[in-house]
Amino acid sequence: MVTKAEQAYQILRERIMDGTFGPGQRLVIDQLGREHSISSVPWRESLRRLEAEGWVEIIPNVGALVKTFDTDSWHRTMRLLARIEGLGAALAAPRLTTEDIDDARALNAEMRQALTDFDVARFGTLNRQFHEFICSRCGDAHLSHLIHNEWTRLDMVRRSAFWYAPGRALASIAEHEGILDLIEGGADPDQVETSMRRHQLSTLEAIAHHEAALAAQTEA
Repeated sequence: MVTKAEQAYQILRERIMDGTFGPGQRLVIDQLGREHSISSVPWRESLRRLEAEGWVEIIPNVGALVKTFDTDSWHRTMRLLARIEGLGAALAAPRLTTEDIDDARALNAEMRQALTDFDVARFGTLNRQFHEFICSRCGDAHLSHLIHNEWTRLDMVRRSAFWYAPGRALASIAEHEGILDLIEGGADPDQVETSMRRHQLSTLEAIAHHEAALAAQTEA
C-alpha cells in the first residue's frame, strides 16, 4: 500500500519535473492539502525528502521553494554526467543489438532534422533520449536511474537559464555517430567510456568558452 507521504512526494516530484512548479516557486502546504485531500504531515515529509535530493529549498520564515539552478549547478551536473554516462555507455556497449544501434542512429538523424527546422526544444529532447537510450542498456537499473535523475536536473537548469554555444549542436551529432561507430565496431568498453566522457566534457568546455567570450565583450 502506498503511503500518503509517498503519494505527496510523487505529486510534487512529477510537477517539478514537468515544469508545473517552476524554479523559485513557493510550495504552499495548505493549498496542496486542499487540492489533494492529504494532510499537512505527509507534505512536510515529502518536502524534506525533496530537499535532501536537491530539488527543493526550505527557507526559515519563507517556506519551501522549488530549487533555482545556476551556472555552477550546470557545471557540476555536466561533470557528473560525463562520469556516470561514460560508465553506462561502456557497460551498454556489448549489450546493444544491431536494432538498438539503428534506433540510436535514427534519433541522431531526427536531431539533425530538428536543427534544420530551427527547433531547439526538440533537439534538446532528442539529445536526452539518445543518451538515456544508450545507457538504458547498461544492465544496471541503479545506474540508469542515476543518469535519468541527472538529466532531469539538467533540464531544470535549462529552465532556470539558457546556455548556448554556437556550432556545438552539429559537433554533438557527429560525436554521437562516432560513439555508435565504436560500439558497432566492437571497440573496447574503456574506449567507449572515454569517448562518451569526452563528448559530455566537450559540451561543458564549449559553453564555458562561449560564456567567457561573452563576458569579455561585455567588459570591453
